Parts: sequence; structure tokens; C-alpha cells
Amino acid sequence: MPGGSRYRGPSTTAQGGRPPVSTAKQDAVRDRVESELGDPLRALGLDIEAVEITPAGKRRIVRIAVDKDGGVTLDDVADATRAVSEVLDESDVLGEQPYTLEVTSRGVDRPLTLPRHWRRNADRLVKVTLTDGSEVTGRITSSDEDTVTLDVDDTAREVAYADVAKAMVQIEFSRKGRKPAHDDVTDVDDTDHDPEVDDHENEEES
Repeated sequence: MPGGSRYRGPSTTAQGGRPPVSTAKQDAVRDRVESELGDPLRALGLDIEAVEITPAGKRRIVRIAVDKDGGVTLDDVADATRAVSEVLDESDVLGEQPYTLEVTSRGVDRPLTLPRHWRRNADRLVKVTLTDGSEVTGRITSSDEDTVTLDVDDTAREVAYADVAKAMVQIEFSRKGRKPAHDDVTDVDDTDHDPEVDDHENEEES
């Protein structure tokens, strides 16, 4: 890994240690991380779906969720991990505190909030809660930038995104003839980054 970082497996440090940073500061760090990672990941054909930074003892857990048309593969996760590691190792956005990096596919447990989410989940069964409190469950048959068409009991129903309060993909285990999508399984690549260890390793190499 860049900067002499070495893989040591997932962090098992219990919650505690340094107190968590303030929400405002944490949000600012997260936004900057997302901004710095945007171009390198887009170059790989990937969209950033979520950035989460949480304290874990004396280190932080940095989780990056990515997605793309056709679904994210293990190779995509590996390529994204290398790209993210290079950016964060060269940046001062995380300061000197060590961190564990986790890069994952978007998965199906996140709500559909953008037009591309509906497009990428075509033919999936979704449960939609509307802003008026009612619910509708149907299969995505088509979508554009403003609306989605659902097959609800063999009847087409058009729903505007503006009327959607929440939409979640429903897990199906036995639908005949349907191939599982790549994002049915979350793929994680854990890499530990410790500036003190990296500096020591660099001194030994020189």
C-alpha cells in the first residue's frame, strides 16, 4: 500500500479511547473525504454512495460505499481500495490518527434516494412509503429522472420521486429465473493505516 501501509486485518479495538469529534467537525471531515475521493473513483466508473467515519478506540473506521451500473464486483472493490488508500495516505484530511479503511458495495439495505438507484435496481421488488403515509409494493419496470413505474399486482403505477418518503429494495430468495445482482452481497476490504507504523517502516527502508 502507498506510504508503507500494511494490512493487518480488521480492527478489533473496543469503542472508547479518544472522545469522538464534534458532529460539525466530523461532518466537515466526511464532506472533504468525499470531495477528495470523487474524481479518483469516477475514473474507475464508480459513484460514492456513502462515507462514514466513526471512532474506534484510538483509531477511526473509514467506510466508503460505492456503486456502478451493472453492480460492483470484488475487483471493483480492490481497485477502489487502492485508489482510496492512495488519496487518504497523501492527504492530511484524517490528521495523524490511525484509521481502518473499509470499502464496500452499496448493498440492498440502503434506501433508494436518487434516480440512478431506481435505474440500477430495475426489475427489483421495492416497498415504497409515500409522503401521505400510504405504502405500495411493486416491481420496478422503468424509471427516469423524475418518476418510476412499478408493476403492482400486474397493474402499472407511476410514482413521482417527490412523493416518495422512503423506498427499500425487498430481498427475494426464490424468484425463478432471476440472477442475483452483484450488490446482493456486501464486499468489504479492510486495511489498517497507522502513521506511526508507516513512518517507522519508511525509516527502516531508507
